[in-house]
Amino acid sequence: MSTAPLPLVVVCGPTGAGKSELAIVLAQAFGGEIVNCDSVQVYRGLDIGTAKIPLADRRGVPHHLIDLLDPNQELTAGAYSRIARNVIAAIHAAGCVPLVTGGTGFYLRALLEGLSPAPPRDDKLRARLSQMGERRPLALHRFLRRYDPPAAARIHPNDRQKLIRAVEMTWLTCQSATTTQSAPRRPLEGAATLKIGLNPDRSLLHGRLNQRAAWMFHHGLLEETRALLRAGVSTQAKPLESLGYKQALKVLTNALSLDEAIGECQARTRQYAKRQMTWFRREPGVVWLNGFGSEPGIQSQALHLARSFLASTATPGARANTLVS
Repeated sequence: MSTAPLPLVVVCGPTGAGKSELAIVLAQAFGGEIVNCDSVQVYRGLDIGTAKIPLADRRGVPHHLIDLLDPNQELTAGAYSRIARNVIAAIHAAGCVPLVTGGTGFYLRALLEGLSPAPPRDDKLRARLSQMGERRPLALHRFLRRYDPPAAARIHPNDRQKLIRAVEMTWLTCQSATTTQSAPRRPLEGAATLKIGLNPDRSLLHGRLNQRAAWMFHHGLLEETRALLRAGVSTQAKPLESLGYKQALKVLTNALSLDEAIGECQARTRQYAKRQMTWFRREPGVVWLNGFGSEPGIQSQALHLARSFLASTATPGARANTLVS
């Protein structure tokens, strides 16, 4: 006799759309716990630049996968998926509703759909490839053009991280990264998923993003970045390449003035929000709400959707948990 799937709610959308606020409202209403799906909020000490919800503002709602790693560590999408699946299983076992929220679409896809089997990272090989890319910036892309043309077509010549991973997979498996990535995936099992997407007016979103970027720089982002460096975090650490911190580093090294850094951060954040919407538009089954998650009307719509969805699924904890971790 099969067990009915357990409910999982996802809140997705671009940065600044109010995903965290809406997730907290839903969690309070339905006994939920929040699972972070933001690739930078997993790092300790990166609070202002990630718009991390302060503990006092979480209204007693448990939050998972926040402040998980030190900034000099890295969390791959595959590792995130494994950890998040275990957390979701534990939330279900406790009789609660997991709410996954964040703007890292690749993490969400890895969680829900799984990733194709791929070789583990080889740090020595990656270091060699990184050095090659620094000496000859186009060498990695030329390698892919020869041995994996589809990957070369979809990866920008300046996207060093993706180039290194594609070349690494090709080298280690003796087949193209495209072939490896087309292998069958292992999706999340045992869960019925409601995906709620936030789609605020673009001009209003841009205004909010501009204000937030300026606010961060005037309310401690430079000091937070300086503290990370004093704590031994490398300027090459992956989280310091993220929006806000990258521009803060330029101010601290006198590469940009404060006003120039704010302007660059604002422009790059608007571009990032556009890329996020393009990604999430391709995500199947998303119910889109045209507004911010902080708006009462949007919250009412989301509560109605979640209430109907939860009524049609098994009560968490009432049945054996069948999530595959």
